[in-house]
Amino acid sequence: MIRAAHPADVPAIAALHARARATYYQGHIPEQAYLGDAELQRTREGWSRALADTAEGEVLCAEQDGELTGVAAFRTRDGETTLTQLHVDPVHWRRGTGAALHAACLDAWRRAGIRRVRLEVYEHNLRAQAFYATQGWLADPSAPRSGSHRTLWLRVGQVPVPSGE
Repeated sequence: MIRAAHPADVPAIAALHARARATYYQGHIPEQAYLGDAELQRTREGWSRALADTAEGEVLCAEQDGELTGVAAFRTRDGETTLTQLHVDPVHWRRGTGAALHAACLDAWRRAGIRRVRLEVYEHNLRAQAFYATQGWLADPSAPRSGSHRTLWLRVGQVPVPSGE
């Protein structure tokens, strides 16, 4: 089930976010930068702000049998929509959770008349890059890199039908 996130979800969202990030940051950056107490607090605060800022964006949760299995967030600022987060709990990978969250985002973007969306994906997160490629996201060779992240774009009206995740 995909649903809107609620403030009470923040601790579970932040914990899921930390577990997902650990899978692709491990071995690339110091553990304190993604699992330390200060970083976990910053993550909780960031999700709280995302939930409070409903004028510019939306946070969606994937849930199965009452358990939070994934989360996605996007926002529109100055006419540009960005998929800021899409995380699936690693124990739920390859079960369609990411595809369901992505489809829910697409539905929201279509309803809002959004035609183009951007995201940044960590350069070492090859799993995520492969997932986004199957969803129709493309790199823009003219776009400057954002540090250790690649920028991808999606034309909402030209999204392929996913073959499943």
